[in-house]
Amino acid sequence: MREVREQREQTPARPARKPEAVEVTSPRLYVGNLSFEATESDLFELFNGVGQVQNAEVVSYKHNQRSKGFAFVQMQTVEEAQRAVAELHDKEFLGRKLVVSGAKSNEHARG
Repeated sequence: MREVREQREQTPARPARKPEAVEVTSPRLYVGNLSFEATESDLFELFNGVGQVQNAEVVSYKHNQRSKGFAFVQMQTVEEAQRAVAELHDKEFLGRKLVVSGAKSNEHARG
């Protein structure tokens, strides 16, 4: 047990993890650094300013329904999704700068 503690002490503190930018290859987008107060209808409104939104889903904890601080937005076309990234990435929304990028393919999605 002591060895583990010593190893941990030698490990430098991890820098804040920057979400990697994922290329937009489908209409599905990842929206990170989302305000915990943001609702699906807030996202619908925001992204509808850029293109047609098919679906907006704020990811939340099952046990208390509290937002995990990220969401997925499905646009009508890949072009609209690319435009949404160009216009909304790093934009302030409800007091936080959004991270908007392509969503990883569904096989990597976690529930």
